[in-house]
Amino acid sequence: MAKDLYDWNPEDSEQWESTGKKIANRNLWISIPALLCGFAVWLYWGIITVQMINLGFDFTQSELFTLAAIAGLSGATLRIPSTFFIRMAGGRNTIFLTTALLIIPAAGTGFFLLDPETPLWKFQLMALLSGFGGGNFASSMSNISFFFPKKIQGYSLGMNAGLGNFGVTTMQILIPLVMTAGIFGGAPMVLENMSGTLIGRIPAGTETYLHNAGFIWVVILVPIVIAAWFGMNNIRDEHVSPDIGSPPAAFAKILGMLAIGLITAAAGLWLMLPAETGGSGWGVSKWLVLPAVIAATVFALKAIPGAIRKSLNHQYKIFRNNHTWAMTVIYTMTFGSFIGYAAAFGLAIKVIFGFQHLIVDGVMTHDTVNSNGPSALMFAWTGPFIGALIRPIGGKLADRFGGALVTQIISVVMVICALGVAWFMKQAYGSATPEEYFTPFLILFLILFAATGIGNGSTFRTIAVVFDREQAGPVLGWTSAVAAYGAFIIPQVFGEQIRATTPEYALIGFAVFYAICIAINWWFYLRPGADVKNP
Repeated sequence: MAKDLYDWNPEDSEQWESTGKKIANRNLWISIPALLCGFAVWLYWGIITVQMINLGFDFTQSELFTLAAIAGLSGATLRIPSTFFIRMAGGRNTIFLTTALLIIPAAGTGFFLLDPETPLWKFQLMALLSGFGGGNFASSMSNISFFFPKKIQGYSLGMNAGLGNFGVTTMQILIPLVMTAGIFGGAPMVLENMSGTLIGRIPAGTETYLHNAGFIWVVILVPIVIAAWFGMNNIRDEHVSPDIGSPPAAFAKILGMLAIGLITAAAGLWLMLPAETGGSGWGVSKWLVLPAVIAATVFALKAIPGAIRKSLNHQYKIFRNNHTWAMTVIYTMTFGSFIGYAAAFGLAIKVIFGFQHLIVDGVMTHDTVNSNGPSALMFAWTGPFIGALIRPIGGKLADRFGGALVTQIISVVMVICALGVAWFMKQAYGSATPEEYFTPFLILFLILFAATGIGNGSTFRTIAVVFDREQAGPVLGWTSAVAAYGAFIIPQVFGEQIRATTPEYALIGFAVFYAICIAINWWFYLRPGADVKNP
């Protein structure tokens, strides 16, 4: 079992070279696969729902979009308590337990997918619990930030986040492949529509094992959980995790705070979702509910008595710093876009290019299968792959040229690409041959993904420079928590605009938001007289 660390100071070059670098890298290389699985379990609904359409599950497209949205909102909300786990529970304790919790939704999803008659609410419950994977990012990034010196924070955080983000790509490649063989037993289902994998199309009529999409992660998670327990460290210094108590006590704090996040997320979802999908039917606007969910979670956590409240009061000092709010908005542009597009990309390809858009009796219809359309499962992995692959490069560029400057450049690229994607989506969604517009759509979207990946790395560099070592970890967690609501908002907005037959409006709205972020980034970090110049 790894020992707890005392007097840890990565800025001490002698300590770093003698023992620190080895310890930090060991924690990093266990953290990365744990985070990878978190992203995979959190976002696998974007792939599972595509295959549910191909298998003829008796759910509407709007109902299936809710699964990705539920997981997105749950994961984002769980990042709020997860932001503060490291100080209260320790890094090793946190990564071990939160990674182990992923086994619950992974096994449950696999079990429920065995039966095509499983009701929607059971899948919605698994989507809610899949949010554990989304929450893990905040605690993982906060933990790793304490292990490395500031001069390589862009690299270390970029590696953890970038390779962790590969969970999206790994999932999008692995799930379609494992569904082709009965490696976990169970009865196969027969494709009603054409599907595909990384290596080619799969014709209708082929047997597939959709339940493998959940069970495969149980197999992968078990050794990672063991490695986290025996290979990672708690840093017990005052500025990191001074009073974590015994492992059972630490676990109790984590579970209690996660329960609060699940409750507030479920309440928010109930207010927003229509009655036919298990919601209240009140249709409360997400723009009202999301701030309410965030505020309710923050204040409910603070209401916990004793040592937890004391620790949170200490960490909540970040909210008095204007840079916390500026970086929250900017990081929402980069990571929020990456994670939201990753959640919605496959299903958007399926809905826009997988069907012909024909005028029947004077009415535009969108339900005729397009036999010439691209396979969503062949291409869904490409964007997240590029965004994750390039993220460490964004960190290195930021270390060299300054994070704010790199962020400003990619923000302009994001505005241009979002408007271009919007135009091609509009053309495709009104065409009987939408595949004609797929290539430029895909190219622009891949550039958009690349820009978000570079921006993810550059913004983390900015945070590491702007904030002191005590605040940097919680700020990383908090900004990632708010940004993660992109995994809810983007699928929801796509679904709403597709129902309204105007999917291009989604990308136009995102482009406007990116333009606002350009102004904020310039004002805080690039204008003459900025408090912190190009951090």
